[in-house]
Amino acid sequence: MKTLFVSYRVTELDRSLAFYIALGYGELGRVEVGDGARLVILKFPDEPSASLELVRRPGDGPVDVGSGFDHLAIQVDALAATLERLTVAGLAPGPVQHPGGPHGPKTSWLADPDGYRIELVEWPSEHFDGMTAADFA
Repeated sequence: MKTLFVSYRVTELDRSLAFYIALGYGELGRVEVGDGARLVILKFPDEPSASLELVRRPGDGPVDVGSGFDHLAIQVDALAATLERLTVAGLAPGPVQHPGGPHGPKTSWLADPDGYRIELVEWPSEHFDGMTAADFA
């Protein structure tokens, strides 16, 4: 088995889509579900397949992220350049943090229009992409 993608319900599809396109996602396709509900499937340019789905269901009302969801983590190659690009695009990333100390990953946080939190992560150059059991040894 493998995870196919994460799906977020959003309040305003066009506003959320603009945010995620500015973040670097590209649109793969759209689906009209009925009753005004629409889905937009996204992926990053270097990903082989979909990784995020935005869902707009007008009948469900505004999104309340609540306390059950924590965040989406996105790996970036160069955090400083990414933060500069996002700031120019009108997004508001937070300051660089070093949660694993000076030799660990660099991170920054931002939130999408509905309040979903996003962690941007730059691994140290010698680190394997992503997290593995070795990170917890």
